Amino acid sequence: MFDIFIKRPVLATVVSLLIFFLGLRALSDLPVRQYPTMTNTVITITTSYPGADANLIQGFITQQIQNTVATSEGLDYLISTSAQGLSTIKAYIKLNVNPNAAMTEVSSKVNEVMAFLPRGSQNPVIKKETGSTIAAAYMAFESKEMSAEQITDYVNRVVVPKVAAISGVSKAEVLGAKKFSMRIWLDPERMAMLNVTSEDVVNALNANSFIAAAGSTKGWYDIITTQAQTDLTSPEAFSDLVVRNVDSQLVRIRDIATASMGPENPDTSVLVNGRSAIFVGVSTTPEANPLDVVSVLVNDALPDIKRQLPTGLNGDVLYDSTIFIEESINEVIHTIFEAAVIVMVVIFLFMGSLRSVLIPIVTVPLSLIGVAMMLAFLGFSINLLTLLAMVLAIGLVVDDAIVVVENVHRHIEEGKTPFDAAIIGTREISTPVISMTITLAAVYAPIAFMGGITGTLFKEFALTLAGAVVVSGVIALTLSPMMCSKLLRHEAKDTGFAAWVDRTFNRLQKGYMRLLDMSLHDRTPTVVFVFIIMGSLYFLFTA
Repeated sequence: MFDIFIKRPVLATVVSLLIFFLGLRALSDLPVRQYPTMTNTVITITTSYPGADANLIQGFITQQIQNTVATSEGLDYLISTSAQGLSTIKAYIKLNVNPNAAMTEVSSKVNEVMAFLPRGSQNPVIKKETGSTIAAAYMAFESKEMSAEQITDYVNRVVVPKVAAISGVSKAEVLGAKKFSMRIWLDPERMAMLNVTSEDVVNALNANSFIAAAGSTKGWYDIITTQAQTDLTSPEAFSDLVVRNVDSQLVRIRDIATASMGPENPDTSVLVNGRSAIFVGVSTTPEANPLDVVSVLVNDALPDIKRQLPTGLNGDVLYDSTIFIEESINEVIHTIFEAAVIVMVVIFLFMGSLRSVLIPIVTVPLSLIGVAMMLAFLGFSINLLTLLAMVLAIGLVVDDAIVVVENVHRHIEEGKTPFDAAIIGTREISTPVISMTITLAAVYAPIAFMGGITGTLFKEFALTLAGAVVVSGVIALTLSPMMCSKLLRHEAKDTGFAAWVDRTFNRLQKGYMRLLDMSLHDRTPTVVFVFIIMGSLYFLFTA
């Protein structure tokens, strides 16, 4: 069956080149990540109830929502916190459950309970996060001249749209944001003296500061847009706002409170080198290559953003996760080359001939590159686990080729021509090579069927290792016999390193044959020793 690859060397070469170039093409398209893709989804439900204490939030909001959400399908566990004016519930979805289906399920559960939430509480805000909860990169913006509110405004208007427009970015989140807000600081003593309640203040603000669309007026030839100044924009305007009018006695905001510009949420802050700053977390989509996304951010988007920054505002990438990813991958690739060199040296030491070494060594790059076709077909990526599988595969993929070379070489030593030796040797060894390949692949493949986070992590590892072994089996039965017929020669090994290797192995072989002869003629000690080992396995395992 495999004689055709020896008789037609061009066919064997074309098959190997096809494996090489298809694998090379797949390798260039594979995404690069630190670990295999895991669809871990976290759905956050945030409900605001201004003025309520933590106990009220816990009893009337958090408890109501989490009891309903807990019945959702695909839910792993819940974490809830109740704080002053805020309820936060994090729903952790089971690994690899469809995030969109989980989001729909949780949203429907929250809608069921909304009618039972207290009056005055805001509608729950539901946010889904899929993938890593840590952004791929964090940008920091700080200034000695601009306030945190001014930096936040600039970042939201200019920086975030540019970062979000980068291909592969799923979210550009502003951390430590200080949005502009009008703060009304009430004076309880003054309010009590003038008989004014906090509800009176809220009603006055809602009635006198709002945004209204006033419409437009139309003539025969033109349309004029009407603009109504219904909102207040300065602390002075808010201070003049009338809260009560009793018997022509006006009570204004300035009589009972102080109006000032300030941050919407003063309870959070971000510091860079001891100075207040604003962060922008850049998260990537699960399908995107974080190395490419962060490279575009650092090399293209960041210089453009820096050129447009106002005077006194500084910005830079403070955290880049891809540095660690690149270093880890480079270290594994370095290990691959080290392992390949060690394998080459070991093969040379045992074969004693550079011609013999060349044949199995060719199997290593062909198998490692060829397995990329399977990775691309299964939707895998280049990550630490698949690279680790390639490191381990180096010692396995050469086995089949070594067996073929040794058998062909034996026939050449017996006086046959390299061509005839390749034909006869391949026919003898083809079935064992196929059995070896299937056995090795069958050993690692079941790991891919494990569940949970272990199965998700090691699925790509197992199938990469099994795939590389299968590719090596194909090469060992197509390219290796053809190379044996062209490269191997009958050489006299009376002197030199090859002769020393042969003498050493002959002595080793004779010693082994003596031990084997003793074992076969006196089987009782061998059988007893086997039973002793078998009986000790339980005690060794438990200990």
